[in-house]
Amino acid sequence: MISIQQMNYIVVLSEELLFQRASERCFVTQPTLSMQIKKAEETLGYAIFDRDSNPLQLTPSGERLIPILREILAETDQIKLLSEQLKGQVKEEVRIGIIPTIAAYMLPDLFSTWIADFGNIKLKIRELKTTSALEALERKELDLAIIAGPHHDARLRSIPLFLEEIQVYCPEEPNEQITFENIQQRHPWLLNQGNCLRTQMLHFCQLKEGQTTNWDYEGGNLPLLVEMVDKNGGYTLIPSNYSLSDKQRGGIKPIADLQASPAREVIALIPNRSMKMQHLEALVRQIQLFYGQKKTNKNLLVLDWDVA
Repeated sequence: MISIQQMNYIVVLSEELLFQRASERCFVTQPTLSMQIKKAEETLGYAIFDRDSNPLQLTPSGERLIPILREILAETDQIKLLSEQLKGQVKEEVRIGIIPTIAAYMLPDLFSTWIADFGNIKLKIRELKTTSALEALERKELDLAIIAGPHHDARLRSIPLFLEEIQVYCPEEPNEQITFENIQQRHPWLLNQGNCLRTQMLHFCQLKEGQTTNWDYEGGNLPLLVEMVDKNGGYTLIPSNYSLSDKQRGGIKPIADLQASPAREVIALIPNRSMKMQHLEALVRQIQLFYGQKKTNKNLLVLDWDVA
């Protein structure tokens, strides 16, 4: 059987695919790292890495091995954590990843409540785009991801949190409502690639990826896009839970010629096996309760979110 140390070396090298960077992360020399991985391969009886490829690649056997090693390392970390907790040396850490267009309102809404209600755990919250959050779950770097759904993975529990209307923000529109034809005649302000709300906007507004004008811009966060619309005209799409000033609320324009309003489903993703399940389920219930009170009577149409 290979050692826990060798398992860690293999997983780190699978992420870096460069011996130099992997050795730096493992705080060992490159020859030591290479030797330990070679010994692990000899013990297992097959090659984990294809050293003839450039850049370095996992072999098919290595691809199958990595998820197993990640599971073992995660369980080992839990054993260490439990020992420290029983000695009263550390709080349990819950690592949460939230996509930016949800974090923009969820953290201001709930962070102080989480701190008050979950004082017995250490919350570590990261803002991540959808693909990065899914990759972090795969690498066992997150305990909980909050993204726009749906997402299906047999290794993960997908828990619906709430449905959220996606609204058109267009202050320059003089009427109380805006038509879909009018939307298409105005300049769209988009989030940059990797944000699922960007893709929903492309689908809903029937925009083409790469379509530009002589004043094209893609922003990294909702507050900046709202400000760009305020100062330069055009429109953007924003989630209904995102906080606007009283003046800005007047810039929300219902769509006159649609039977259902565009929406997204916000979900929580949790690994099927987690020793932190009690805390994770409590966090999920709190989110469901808070945003469940904001239900709308409108007909909602959930938009596609596949990352563009």
